[in-house]
Amino acid sequence: MSIVSKVVFKVGDDISTDIIYPGRFMATVLPSETLQYAFADNEVFNKKLNAKQVPPNSVIIGGKNFGCGSSREQAASTLKGHELIIVAKHFARIFLQNAINLGLKMIICPDIDASEGDDIEITDTEVINKTTGKRFAIQPLPKARQAIVDAGGLIPYAKQRMLAMHNK
Repeated sequence: MSIVSKVVFKVGDDISTDIIYPGRFMATVLPSETLQYAFADNEVFNKKLNAKQVPPNSVIIGGKNFGCGSSREQAASTLKGHELIIVAKHFARIFLQNAINLGLKMIICPDIDASEGDDIEITDTEVINKTTGKRFAIQPLPKARQAIVDAGGLIPYAKQRMLAMHNK
């Protein structure tokens, strides 16, 4: 795997699910409707997302504890719906599992250093900041969890497994 993309947004440490998907929108649960509320309190980035000015596979850079706070699944689903890749130093435990279950592309990269506008390449083992020339090792997900993400989430993964068992 190798993806070349651009950093479209950068956040710091302890980005809560309330920042990603504010609680006041919790009555909206359909993935087709939740998209409009991604980072709703950051008017500039939210408008770019909703105007489809952010191409698929664009990257958000996060610090430590990305997705902390409540266990709301919408925080991960709204990011997946915009087809974003999250590269963070560390993910909060519940957010990480929600993201895996939904098939959100995310990369754990403890030493990542990138700024908005940087071009980066993501390989199986490292993130290369093409703008600065720096390389950062990736902490891979366990193979079973990565297989779920690669399948597009837990439901598609389970369907694949059931079909494979049925066709034996």
